[in-house]
Parts: sequence; structure tokens; C-alpha cells
Amino acid sequence: MKALQVIKPFEMALIDVAEPVVTKQSDVLVQTEYVGICGSDIHIYHGSNPLAILPRVPGHEVVGRVLDIGQGVQGLKVGDKVVVEPIRYCGECYACRKGRPNVCEKLSVFGVHEDGGMRERFVVSEKQLHKVADRTSLEEAVLIEPYTIGAQAVYRGELQAGETLLIQGAGPIGICILKMAKLMDARVMISDLDASKLSYAKELGADEIVNVKEQNLLEAVDRWTDGEGVNVSIDAVCIPLTFKNSIDAASVAGRVVVLSFAEEATELAPLPITKKELSIKGSRLQTFQFENVVKLVDAGKLQQQGLITHTFSLHEAKEAFQFIEKNPNEIRKVILKVGE
Repeated sequence: MKALQVIKPFEMALIDVAEPVVTKQSDVLVQTEYVGICGSDIHIYHGSNPLAILPRVPGHEVVGRVLDIGQGVQGLKVGDKVVVEPIRYCGECYACRKGRPNVCEKLSVFGVHEDGGMRERFVVSEKQLHKVADRTSLEEAVLIEPYTIGAQAVYRGELQAGETLLIQGAGPIGICILKMAKLMDARVMISDLDASKLSYAKELGADEIVNVKEQNLLEAVDRWTDGEGVNVSIDAVCIPLTFKNSIDAASVAGRVVVLSFAEEATELAPLPITKKELSIKGSRLQTFQFENVVKLVDAGKLQQQGLITHTFSLHEAKEAFQFIEKNPNEIRKVILKVGE
């Protein structure tokens, strides 16, 4: 069986690995069909993902079909389409007891802490799989995991209908946040340096777009909100400047959500945080977002609408990673087709 392994920074290879088999009652053997390439996968390839130890088979945005099941599996059958929920957690630590298994003390993420979906077949527990409707295409289903990241971000921001939201960054995650926010009837401003990305965001329903090469973001926020500031500010760019902008752009009683794993320090004055009584929250992975997102995709309320721009085979994975690095302005989302 073939698997794509990042051996060391900037070195990957398609290798032969042992066939996975069902050994536990809760095990499910899955044939991988599609895998999305995420920014975190690129960081694993670069050796700069602080959570991944090499060598590693990456891939956490995964859809496939059930090939075999353990005797205790009740909710799935052979042939079902499934999407992977890529987290394993202990269920006992403080985070788990508080309903936050995404930050479990013993968290293990499929494709990061353990080998992931860039291989032909894999075995995971039934509780890590969600059934997708037969009518839903696998190409649509491969975006379910990224949508859960968007769903988590708006959840952490406590976004409500009619509120204003600023998203910094119109890349794939920014677009997923936009899609979730518009389903909630929020008013959304999105900013970026790339005019084509902003044009695409406008097509998907962004109420206001800001090219920060041409406009001052904070002045644009002030005009758009009549001086109030945005109720929720989500930083999907994750550099010191955008973090500071998130705080400065927020309204009184606003919420700031940060998705960054950067370790670079940011200097912030406490006054605007205290004066506006802001809530500043991190957003990591997702907490119980899969069920609702799967329903939305199955119902056709979430569709990729051109978000997937390029498809490569597993055998072309190295070329896919290199293409992403060399053509950042030509891509939105790149996926690997693994199944026949």
C-alpha cells in the first residue's frame, strides 16, 4: 500500500507501508478517496509545524469509503461515504470535562501527531468518522473539515445574526469563515492583499471587501460601521500586525478570535482591551461542529463554489505541494485524489 511520507524538511516520498487491518471492535477500515492540502500540511513539509514530529504521513482533511468494520460498529456499514474527524482525546482531563476536547491535554490529531490520510487506506475508531449522504459528492465532502474550522471560529466569536464581522485573510480558511457567517445572516467585511481573492469573496456574499494595499483597514472599518467598530474580528492571517488590527477594529464589547500558531511576540497596549472590555479568544480545530456541517453539506447549503481549484493524484503529491508554493496566487484549495 502506498503512503506519502514527509521524511525530513522539504523531503517527501511515496513509500510502501503495511496494509492496515481491523483489530478492535470499534475499528473502521477506510479507503481514502480525497485529501485536502492544508496550510498546516505545508508547514509539516517545511519542518516548521511545531506539533508534528517527522517522519509523518500528513493529511487531516479526508473523505473516503468504508471497506471493513469491527464487530462493535453500529452506525456505519461497508460502502458508506465518511469524513474523518481528526482528533482523538482522553475524555478525562480538564478541557475534556469542560466540553473542549479540541484542546485535550493528550490531544492527538490525525495527520499531525499521528499518520494521516495521505495514504490509500487507514483504520480509525468509528467515533472519528461521520457518515456523508450518498447523494453528496466526495469532492464536496472533502471540504467538510475546513468548514468546521470556519464554524469553530464564528462559534468562538459568539457571532449572531445581524452583527458585523471582520475577517482578515481571504484564503481557504477565511472563505470557510465567510461561508459560515453568511449562513448566520451576519454582515461581513473581508480584507486581503490579493484582488482576485477579494473578488471571489465578494462573489460568495461578502458585504464589503478591503484591499489593504490600497486602503487603510481601520479607516475602512470605521466608515463601514459608522464609527462603531466590528462586533467580531477574526484574524486568519496571523501576523503581529493583523492581531493588533483585530483589537483596534473591534467595537465595545467586541470579540476577537485568533487562529494563529505563530510564536512571534506582539506588543499590545492593554488600554483598548480594557476600555472596550474585549474578549480575546483562540480558536483551534473544532468542538462538536462536524454534525451540523455535514448536515449543511448534505442539504446543499454549503457548496464549494469554485473553492477547489486544482486536483492532483496521490502519485503527484510532491508536485502538488511544489505547485502550491510556486503559485500562491493561482490556487484556492488543492486536493489529492487517492481512490480510483
